[in-house]
Amino acid sequence: MNTHLFAATMLLLTLTACGRSEPQAADAPAKSPEAGQVESQEAAGHGEEGHGDEHGGLKLTAEQIATAGIELAEAQPASIRETLPLYGVIAPNAERVREVAARYPGVIRSVDKKVGDTVRQGEALATVESNESLQTYAVVAPLAGVVTTRNANPGEQTGDKLLFTVADLSTVWIELSLFPRDVAKVHVGQQVKVHSNDTGMSTDGKVVYVAPFGSSSNQTLTARVLLDNADRRWAPGLYVTAEVTLAETQVPLAVRNTALQTLEDRSVVFVSEGEGFEARPVQLGRNDSEYTELVGGLRAGERYAARNSFILKAELGKGEAAHED
Repeated sequence: MNTHLFAATMLLLTLTACGRSEPQAADAPAKSPEAGQVESQEAAGHGEEGHGDEHGGLKLTAEQIATAGIELAEAQPASIRETLPLYGVIAPNAERVREVAARYPGVIRSVDKKVGDTVRQGEALATVESNESLQTYAVVAPLAGVVTTRNANPGEQTGDKLLFTVADLSTVWIELSLFPRDVAKVHVGQQVKVHSNDTGMSTDGKVVYVAPFGSSSNQTLTARVLLDNADRRWAPGLYVTAEVTLAETQVPLAVRNTALQTLEDRSVVFVSEGEGFEARPVQLGRNDSEYTELVGGLRAGERYAARNSFILKAELGKGEAAHED
């Protein structure tokens, strides 16, 4: 289970338990009407911590906010992007792949590397004994990278076959499938945001190539994106989605899409106020996959719940239900 989701669930259960009134002990002294009236007035004035009040406010401690994984951000200017969604696959950067063969025909005496091993440039991959001179020599890696193919075993003749393939995976290509109707929209140099639906990762790259011809098998062209992969997070062969930026507009005020909730058919953002949050109605403008423009309701610099705001909505709903009862 997702850690933040588990924490959020536990927080909601804790707050629910805190909001329940405990049964009065059988032997407790009866309260006078005056005392009950005073306590009712105090409860109405202060409310329970973690529950909403009649003004749409919600009190949470700093510990509860941290436990629920509620992330705060500031309302500020942002760029709203018009994008073209595409699908693609991760591929090795073919400009950084080398195939390795023996320099002279001979017998393979030893093999030092296997598929998946990391090698340095000039490091020995195997040792071969030449058929003519009977001298042994090393077959070395032509660049630093990872061994992706091995066709060599001790005792075999090298012949003219390829023995190893070494790939430098510090950069990779994203091969995007581009339909003919969209070809005019995509060109070299455009910014692209790449997403992995399996891992949740995302990163930015640029279009470096658009194929001048298509594939007859799927009737698409290839748009290629170059990605930095120094940490080896993007493994060749896996599928990804991407958004090519077609246009970009700067807006004076925006919040993350994950901050938006709906209360009574109104869009709201939970704004940090004092010791809690206020459900603030907002007027929405343009949006993209990350941000939504605000044309009313918030001021620049105000802090809001940008992540896990649904927890605040759920807790506020419980508070309102309690008031109705």
